[in-house]
Amino acid sequence: MRKVRVEDAVGMTLCHDLTEMRDGFKGPAFRRGHIITEEDIPHMLDIGKRTVFIWEENAGEIHEEDAALRMAAMAPVSGAHYTAPSEGKVLLLADTEGMLRVDTALLAAINRIGDLTISTLPDHYPVHSGMRLASMRIVPLVTQETQIQEAERLCKGKQLLNLLPYQPRKAGIIITGSEIYHGRIQDRFEAVARKKLSAYPGEVLGTAICDDDLSMLVEAARHLLHQGADFLIFSGGMSVDPDDLTPSAIRALGCDIIRHGVPSQPGNMTLVAYLGDIPVMGVPGAAISLPTTIFDVMLPQIYAGIRFTPDDLIRLGDGGLCQLCSACHFPNCTFGRY
Repeated sequence: MRKVRVEDAVGMTLCHDLTEMRDGFKGPAFRRGHIITEEDIPHMLDIGKRTVFIWEENAGEIHEEDAALRMAAMAPVSGAHYTAPSEGKVLLLADTEGMLRVDTALLAAINRIGDLTISTLPDHYPVHSGMRLASMRIVPLVTQETQIQEAERLCKGKQLLNLLPYQPRKAGIIITGSEIYHGRIQDRFEAVARKKLSAYPGEVLGTAICDDDLSMLVEAARHLLHQGADFLIFSGGMSVDPDDLTPSAIRALGCDIIRHGVPSQPGNMTLVAYLGDIPVMGVPGAAISLPTTIFDVMLPQIYAGIRFTPDDLIRLGDGGLCQLCSACHFPNCTFGRY
């Protein structure tokens, strides 16, 4: 690419769009690839263009639009699509609901190359169809093709971006508490849980309200599993007090407890376990009284098929403090970003 006075550019190929603004209109007056004529010169001068950039073949350079297309090709995403280049960039748009995963180390390595820039939503972000997931472009009009080749080499055999679609689940809810079982107070968790689960595919298979009785809790869970439940949610009795039986019931069920207590507030006493491949959660009472807790952070990951590890739960501490805003904007906030 080289810079040429418009008067000397007749017969040459324009290598970038020339934008015009008039009477509320903003758009291209001349498109990339246009062959400049004598008649174009006054118009170009009128829009403030005294010089233009002309494409030079075999200069080892790649145009911003071609670069954006190459960047999109190196990071294919099932369940999403890239737009055509516009203003030098391509956008990645979701075609389905799910959870975005980002290889953050690979993303940093690509952005470290030089002229290349890729911006994304955060890793572990829940998305719906039509959302913008990523934007890719180079900073100048052209860059050395070697920079694109380096990014392509880094991405080979790796998944920079991934959209994990939500999978249907059959959820079973077990509610613990003698005061609820004997009708002294009315349960409020079931309605809250059903509303939250309605945002994901599948169904609530059933609900059991149990006394503070270990065998009753275990039997209720086994009954739901026998009906086909592949996600169990326990509510009530989640503290470490000796008379809080829910964690003991989850152990007696044969679950592998990943962690009881996570570095997140609200939802500090959350328990995460697995019975084989079936996720089991113990949800503390904060889920009833507050609009958003760590329960809301974990649900999209469970429905996306992500299996939590102890390290995953430890990392919840970074972004694990809810600001308890008067109007909740989750997930468009800092809570649950890790």
